[in-house]
Amino acid sequence: MALDIAQSTENTTSEQLESYLSAAHSAFGAWAEKTPAQRADVLDAVGDALDAAADQLIPVAISETNLPEPRLRGELKRTTFQLRIFGELLRAGGYLDARIDHADPQWPMGAPRPDLRRTRIPLGPVVVFSASNFPFAFSTAGGDTASALAAGNPVIVKAHSGHLELTRATGEVVAKALDEAGAPAGLFHVVFGTEAGRTVLLDSRIKAAGFTGSIPGGRALMDLAVSRDEPIPFYGELGSNNPVFVTHAAADSRGEQIAADFVGSFTMGSGQFCTKPGTLFIPRNSNLRAALQAQAIPAGAPMLNERIREGFTQVLQQLAGHDSVSVLAQGQEPFGAAPSPTLLVTGIEDLLADPHMLQTECFGPSALVVEYDTEDQLLQAARTFEGQLTATLQAEDDDHVAELVSVLANKAGRVLWNQWPTGVSVTYAQQHGGPYPATTAAGSTSVGTAAIERFLRPVAFQNFPQHLLPAQLQDANPAAVPQLVNGKPVN
Repeated sequence: MALDIAQSTENTTSEQLESYLSAAHSAFGAWAEKTPAQRADVLDAVGDALDAAADQLIPVAISETNLPEPRLRGELKRTTFQLRIFGELLRAGGYLDARIDHADPQWPMGAPRPDLRRTRIPLGPVVVFSASNFPFAFSTAGGDTASALAAGNPVIVKAHSGHLELTRATGEVVAKALDEAGAPAGLFHVVFGTEAGRTVLLDSRIKAAGFTGSIPGGRALMDLAVSRDEPIPFYGELGSNNPVFVTHAAADSRGEQIAADFVGSFTMGSGQFCTKPGTLFIPRNSNLRAALQAQAIPAGAPMLNERIREGFTQVLQQLAGHDSVSVLAQGQEPFGAAPSPTLLVTGIEDLLADPHMLQTECFGPSALVVEYDTEDQLLQAARTFEGQLTATLQAEDDDHVAELVSVLANKAGRVLWNQWPTGVSVTYAQQHGGPYPATTAAGSTSVGTAAIERFLRPVAFQNFPQHLLPAQLQDANPAAVPQLVNGKPVN
């Protein structure tokens, strides 16, 4: 096989790492020179291969992650959909952002304008750090891998310790599909072990990194990425509290429905989603408190692994032990092997007095309810939050919340109106990112087709003859992609 994958999950040796890095470096030119349509065909082939291997991969995923079969099958479907939607993006060509400014001797800035043509090109080999909570969609063949490959870059995946065997098995499927589809040798590899990931990240042949995980882990890797002699972009998704703000009018008109939907959202997947709503602001003395207490608490479920369960237990104990916090609703075994969900409650004045502690992300089936008096306090609270992936408003159309919406848009990458943040649709307009510490690059997204922009860079060609220009920048436009010519869109 031209594209080899380690046959075991043992830590990758230094010799293997050098081989993989050298191969990725060599593959870059050949893969970048493929037409977008050719790369799209390869991505489709990988998606088809993963779909065909579902019955082989799903049992491995169940055994390693404790996630149920329906969830994993849905996640695998999302993974292959991601690959195919990037194929559609490649065939359409708009991602290249082709801009042509013809020479203009009368350019009004006082000097003639030269012929300038701008487009985007791939960066080079990319390292992708797999996530624990999405063993398919944010791991070996997940969004970071799909977008990096689509952009024209080789990929080295660093396996997550929580699902090593699944990573190996998925990597084999991907590598075989790439090989059979005619991809260049060295385009894709998987490495195992913490030191292997660190070594790859620091290697000068790596030009960008993608990461989904914790704030401490992501920050440590980001610091390494920018400490290199040649710092590289580090696209990390780290942590988020995802606050939800309920107005008085919304609580009065549909408090019971809000309570039911909130419990369903924060307990989904045992609370192990990066978009889990972790804080719910409700009016004091409204029917919402009673409605939340009346909700049936779902049974506990095993978490992804023991390390994550221990981390959840530690943070939940800290929050529950805070002087201003009490338990609003709780299952029978909140700290058991399969933790049952917990709802805590505090007052707005207490959150404002200690926002850093009470806004700590608790990754798992728990959330904090905050009771407020006036909606002016919602503005005060919103301003105390760090960067978020999402922020949600449960409100009525005639509520005066424009200022709150503005504050939340400055805090979060996605702002929701009367919906819930769990469930991140893979679309053209999706934004899954946000200011630090939600991510390390607020101007990017890790979900949706705009994710391809992370692994491209712009380059302008000045005064070049037509035959030396990329196809998308030629006047004849043999690539037939959208162009911006003299500031006006064509095609």
